[in-house]
Amino acid sequence: MKANLPLVGITMGDPVGVGPEIIAKALSDPCVLQCCRPVIYGNATRLRAGASSTGVRLAITEVPSIHDVRGGDPGIPLINPAAIDTEGLAWGKPTPISGMAMAAYLNTAIDDALAGRIAAIATGPINKLALKMADIPFSGHTEILAQRTGTQNYAMMLAGSRLKVVLATIHIPIEKVPRALTTQGIANIIMLTDHALKTRFGLPAPRIAVAGLNPHAGESGLFGTEEEKIILPAIDLAASQGIIVTGPHPPDTVFYKASQGVFDAVVSMYHDQGLGPFKMIHFDTGVNTTLGLPIVRTSVDHGTAYDIAGSGEASPASMVAAITMAADQVGWLKRNCSP
Repeated sequence: MKANLPLVGITMGDPVGVGPEIIAKALSDPCVLQCCRPVIYGNATRLRAGASSTGVRLAITEVPSIHDVRGGDPGIPLINPAAIDTEGLAWGKPTPISGMAMAAYLNTAIDDALAGRIAAIATGPINKLALKMADIPFSGHTEILAQRTGTQNYAMMLAGSRLKVVLATIHIPIEKVPRALTTQGIANIIMLTDHALKTRFGLPAPRIAVAGLNPHAGESGLFGTEEEKIILPAIDLAASQGIIVTGPHPPDTVFYKASQGVFDAVVSMYHDQGLGPFKMIHFDTGVNTTLGLPIVRTSVDHGTAYDIAGSGEASPASMVAAITMAADQVGWLKRNCSP
């Protein structure tokens, strides 16, 4: 690994999920070591068990903190901020201890990223049930990252080579979506998307499409009024700032058009509206990245997959894509935002 490559922190996620094995597999991919210097935040015993389940030979060097990482050290450095009893953990069986551990891995990586000690974070999968079992009052990575970084205006982007989707609302029930949508909120999401596409993805003039909420984007008010009252004013507000944005588009066609290159990203009104089409195309290779944060964060676009954890079957494709995208975003930010 070259010393000038960015340090990317890779958090294990839930140590009883597929995180250990997909990290082990990803670190055996030459693309990863060519684009960054990885630092693992997790448990060495669980990582070795994950590597063993996949047949991967992985050299690990345990270090107390990021300050002890040296460019010429043998093996991949691993930091374990959570003292957990690995003897009491079983694959696919989340416990309060595993929930606390996965939060500790993430929080330590956030501390190091905020201090500039690592250039980016690529996160392994966590589980909402395990968070609840550990009495951690967040529904996922995005909410933890926003709170820890003091970020009010943020968004979840699912990114792949053919389709990028940004969510106007995230983890809320469908019945609450219409009440959660506001003109200013959607305009903020559009502006975040435009800024990220320019600075983190290298697109000088990105084309953004906004999906409607209702069938046929409301059909001029026949199937709903949110498009005319909320979404269209948001599009106009963003367009007045020089952003190339159109809509509201019928949700049943806009994702296909974006996948064919007509648009660079689609702003979706709710979680499954955007993730359904996205995962049809990028089920194994999609990346979740958080827009608006003061740090670069990417993640796998799948869960802990407890049903196959420890079997060695889990695909590392999304983990590889998350790590390489994190390194790419660091590079684009340096080129676009350096003084």
